[in-house]
Amino acid sequence: MQLIDTHVHLNFESFQPDLAAIAQNWREAGVVRLVHSCVEPTEFSKIQSIADQFPELSFAVGLHPLDVDKWEADSASQLLALAQSDSRVVAIGETGLDFYKAENQVQQEAVFMAQLAIAQQLDLPVIVHCRDAASLMAELLRSFWNQHGPVKGVMHCWSGTPEETQWFLDLGFYISFSGIVTFKNALQVQASAQMIPSDRILIETDCPFLSPVPKRGERRNQPAYVRYVAEQIARLRQVSLEDIANQTTANACRLFGLSLPYPASSASQPLVNVPS
Repeated sequence: MQLIDTHVHLNFESFQPDLAAIAQNWREAGVVRLVHSCVEPTEFSKIQSIADQFPELSFAVGLHPLDVDKWEADSASQLLALAQSDSRVVAIGETGLDFYKAENQVQQEAVFMAQLAIAQQLDLPVIVHCRDAASLMAELLRSFWNQHGPVKGVMHCWSGTPEETQWFLDLGFYISFSGIVTFKNALQVQASAQMIPSDRILIETDCPFLSPVPKRGERRNQPAYVRYVAEQIARLRQVSLEDIANQTTANACRLFGLSLPYPASSASQPLVNVPS
């Protein structure tokens, strides 16, 4: 069984003391590819150095909506140059809108639209962070589509309603679920996970945040725990874990242009308990 964690932050300080052990955990859990998100361009060199250690790691470059105050006149050209500088860059992001923690809507919109343009120019998917902003996000994406043509991407760590989910499916986006889908009271997220077409669903940890049940008490999430996200989605959709693993892995490969270390047909790894 092969799994792909499509959103990690391994450059955070909490991983530095034991990153090699964390990697061993994800490998034992069947995680064969990871996509490392980027909060701001200054992280780029550190993310590269982590990818140098772990060849299964691909990554993105972008500016998070809560960091748009760091956007400068040359930021777009900087992001473009960084994205073109390394073949392991598979996406632009994470970018998007967050009105839960900030109210600088005009600035967030401008920076988001600039990163959409970069993603389209490079034919890369965009990793979208969207918190308390689904309606405006859908409006901006439709506007970009109408003016410039489609852009591909994923709504990461999705927590929206089924109605909101459909807005982004209609725009061709993938939907990625994190440990939130395992939480007891996350009923609208679980309903969204049930209604998504099988060819548009992805899984992620967003580690070190949002540890899934049954690891929710742990302060640090890790890529190995994406297995629990897959198990919950399999339960919700009433299919086997193997089916969810195969489908989400194929979807991630398609969206991010990833290749697998070996053919899925020959990947008959025994199921193992996820390490702590």
